[in-house]
Amino acid sequence: MKNQLNDQLLTFLNESPTCFHAVYNMKEMLEKEGYLELIEGASWDLLEGGKYFVQRNQSSIIAFQIPTKDFQGFMISASHSDSPCFKIKENPEMVNNGYVKLNVERYGGMLMNPWFDRPLSVAGRLIVKNKDRFETHLVNIDHSFLLMPNVAIHQNRKANDGFVNNAQVDMLPIYGTQEAKGTFMKTIAEAAGLNEEDILGHDLFVYPFEKGCYWGYQDAFMSSPRFDDLQCAYGSLVGFLNAKNNSSVPVFACFDNEEVGSGTKQGADSTFLKDVLKRICYSCKKDDEAYLKAVASSFMISADNAHAIHPNHPEMTDPVNQPKMNQGIVIKYNANQKYTTDAISSAILKDLCKEKNIPVQEFTNRSDMPGGSTLGNISNAHVSLNTVDIGLAQLAMHSPFETCGTQDLEYLVCLMKAFFTKSLEDLGNGNYALR
Repeated sequence: MKNQLNDQLLTFLNESPTCFHAVYNMKEMLEKEGYLELIEGASWDLLEGGKYFVQRNQSSIIAFQIPTKDFQGFMISASHSDSPCFKIKENPEMVNNGYVKLNVERYGGMLMNPWFDRPLSVAGRLIVKNKDRFETHLVNIDHSFLLMPNVAIHQNRKANDGFVNNAQVDMLPIYGTQEAKGTFMKTIAEAAGLNEEDILGHDLFVYPFEKGCYWGYQDAFMSSPRFDDLQCAYGSLVGFLNAKNNSSVPVFACFDNEEVGSGTKQGADSTFLKDVLKRICYSCKKDDEAYLKAVASSFMISADNAHAIHPNHPEMTDPVNQPKMNQGIVIKYNANQKYTTDAISSAILKDLCKEKNIPVQEFTNRSDMPGGSTLGNISNAHVSLNTVDIGLAQLAMHSPFETCGTQDLEYLVCLMKAFFTKSLEDLGNGNYALR
């Protein structure tokens, strides 16, 4: 169903074509609510009741509030800012057969076929030098700009018989006719209000230009680029901003590079979260032992979307655990710990949902079908704490145009709002108190 929350999500998605734009928009939301930006390279002087956030690489962000300097632990949500797409290579223009194409490479695991024959555009960041400063400028070509054309069925009779696309041959978008040669970076620079010769570096991505929309009976569904995982990131942030915290520190974390393994300075496999939590403790006059005690009485919700049962291919889903759109929070399990959920973390999450009348579903992969991993198990290698992996059910994950239900975002916001008001206490011997 259409409502203000879903409208705001679709606007957020439309305005967040890359991880850099997504984090910028999260920063704007935080600043509007009085959160102050901290710089990793400067000293932190945190005040009781203070609200803060810090960025890394402009593509990851962590926000938190200090309820009391004698806080008990951390209540953390984690999601990610990136989505599968195509990254533009250096010296991207390729001229042949009367066309200028762009040399691109895949970022993350994606469904490639849906990228054909749809309007595309370019966004990202540009680096320029101003005296002794290297400065970042975001850029977005906010109109239909590129296209990857299919080969006609008359010329490729095997197109509907499982044709395998080659990323270096088939997935190169057309930029213009040969008259466009040498103009791509100039066009990008002009869109950012810069001179082409001043650009020293760039991270530019091709993204699907379609805007999100509602569809189906009574607007039961909505489709958009980047539901995975900006839907969870947005819902977690809205819940975070509307929560009244308790005796623990509420922490909203959104990491980059989940789609390529998280092994970057700004990914979940970096020291970013650990660094921030330690600096919170040190600024509140807590030593290393106090930090470890706080982590033991902490909890993380790793929120990354989940697979809904496919209406045409139910055989792709576990025979018992079959999440559906519009039916609530999905708890994700995996025996090989691709997801961190265990008996303790699932029990805590279920109890919290029961308290707020939030419906819960379970997801497991088919036993003969390996699934992907996500943020929880990766970040736990650096900050080890009770963690549950959840998501919202969606179809066509990693397509340039994904689908989800219109009721589920409200469930997530309600969950996160309740979660950030709680505190967890480690009582020992596998016993915990959630207050």
